[in-house]
Amino acid sequence: MSNTKVSDGGTALGLRRNAVGLPSAVIMSATILGPAVSTFFNPQFSAPFSGFGTPFVYLVTMLAMFFVASGIMEMSAASPSAGGFYTFVTRGLGPRSGFVTGGLMFVAYALLAPIEIGLIGAFLQETFKTQFGVNIPWVYIGLVPAAIMIFLAFHGIRTSLRTALILFAAEVGIVVLMALVVVARGGAHGITGQPLLPTASPHGFKGIVTGAVYAALSFVGFEGAAMLGEEVKKPRRNVPLAVFFALLLVGAIYVFCIWAEMVGLGKGTANQLNGSSTPWNTLASRYAPWMTWPVIVASVSSMFAVMVSSNNGIVRILYVMSRENLLPRPLAHIHQRHRTPSTAVIFEGVFAIIATVLLGIFAGGLSNPIGGDNVYGYFGFVLTIALLPVYVLTNVACIRYFWRTELFKWYRHALFPVIGATLMVGLLVGQIIEQTSAPYTWMPWVVVAWVVIVTIVAVWLGRTRPQVLAVAGKILATGESDTEGTETGERGQLLAATAIATSPTDDR
Repeated sequence: MSNTKVSDGGTALGLRRNAVGLPSAVIMSATILGPAVSTFFNPQFSAPFSGFGTPFVYLVTMLAMFFVASGIMEMSAASPSAGGFYTFVTRGLGPRSGFVTGGLMFVAYALLAPIEIGLIGAFLQETFKTQFGVNIPWVYIGLVPAAIMIFLAFHGIRTSLRTALILFAAEVGIVVLMALVVVARGGAHGITGQPLLPTASPHGFKGIVTGAVYAALSFVGFEGAAMLGEEVKKPRRNVPLAVFFALLLVGAIYVFCIWAEMVGLGKGTANQLNGSSTPWNTLASRYAPWMTWPVIVASVSSMFAVMVSSNNGIVRILYVMSRENLLPRPLAHIHQRHRTPSTAVIFEGVFAIIATVLLGIFAGGLSNPIGGDNVYGYFGFVLTIALLPVYVLTNVACIRYFWRTELFKWYRHALFPVIGATLMVGLLVGQIIEQTSAPYTWMPWVVVAWVVIVTIVAVWLGRTRPQVLAVAGKILATGESDTEGTETGERGQLLAATAIATSPTDDR
C-alpha cells in the first residue's frame, strides 16, 4: 500500500513532503495549547482550590505532563505519520485498538473547532455590546473565523502554520507584556515568590491536587505536531523535539504569567477567584488601561489559532484512516495543486459549523451569548473525556511496542510511560468526579457509548475486511508500507529512529 493517491492524470499525490521545519512543528503544538486563552480563562477554575498557589500548581502540572509526553515522543520517533495517535496505538496495540483511538481522536479534535467558534462568538458579542453598544448574535460572529479556518486548511499547511505563527506571536507578546507591566509596577503588595510554593494553597495539599485537575486541561493538545509526521522535515527527530519544546515554551509562559497574575491581584483577591471571574480584565484596568484592547485581541487571536491548528490535526487523521480504507475513501482525496486533503477539510468544516449551531440552539440559543459559552463548556468537557484515554493508550502502546525490540529501555519505555498513563487515569477520574451537575454528569456516558459503537465497527471490520486491518498503521512518513510485521522490519524502523541526528541531510 502507498500513502499517495493517484489523480485522474496519473500523477501520484500525497501530503507535501518537507513542507515545514522544526519551528513550524513547534507552532502547531503551541497554538493548540492556546497560551493566551488558557492564561486568561483557565486559572480561575483552579483558583477556588489552589488560590494564591495556582502558579505552583501549573509548574507541577507542566513537569507531570512531560511524563505523559514521553511515550508520545518515543512513538513519534519510531512511527512518524500524519495519523498521529491512531498510528501509534495501531502499531503498539493492534489495528482494532487503533481504530477505537481514531474514533476518540475524532471526538477530541473535531470538537475543538466548534468550542472555539462558540467562545469567539460569545466573547466578541459581549465585547461589542460593552464597548460599542452593538448586539451581534454570537453565531454570526463565529461563522467568520470558521470560514477562514476552512480556507486556510484547504490552501495548505504552510499557509495555515504561517498564520498560526503570526497569531501565536501576537498573543504571546501581549500576554507576556501585560505580565511584565504588572511586575514592573510592583503588583498589589510587592513582588513575591510565594505563589510558587505549595504553602500558598489555602486548602493545602488537597487544594493543589484538585487545582491540578483543572490546570492539566491547559496542556491538552501539546501533541499536535505528531500529525505533521508526513509533512515536516526529518520527522523522526523534529516531531518529538517539537512536542518537547512546545510543552516547555508554553508551560513556561503559563507559570510566569499566572505568577504575575497572582502577584497583581494579591492574595485576598486571588483566593476569591472562580470560574466566572475575568482577572486579566481587572489587571488591565488596574495597571494598564491602554492594554484593554490588546488583551481582547490576544484572546481572540489565541482562540482562532487553536481552531486553525486543531482543524489541521483532525483533517490529517481522517485522511490517514480513509487512505487505509478504514473510513470512506473519498476523505483521502488530495487536492492536486495545494496537496491538502480537500474533501476531509470540507467535511470537517461543515461538521464543525453544524455541530456548533445544533448545540447552540439547545444550549441557550444562537443570539444569546450563553449559547456560545455552553458550546464551549459542553463540547470542551466531552472532548477532554475523549482525549485523556488516548494519552493512556499511547503510553501503553509505547511500552508494548518497544518491549518487543532490542532497543527497550526500562526508564524510557516503561517507567515514564507508566507514570504518564497513571497520571492521565487520575486526571480522567478527577474530571468526572469534580463535575457534579447535569449535563456534565451524563457526558462521560456519551463517550462510553461512542467507544462501544466504534469498537463494534472495529470488530466487524476484523471479521469482514481482515485484509484492511492487516495493513492499518503501516504507512509511515517515509512513504513506505511496512506490511511484513517482522521483528527485523521493526528493528530497522527503530534503529533508524535512534540515528535521527547523525546526518544533516537526512530527510526521513
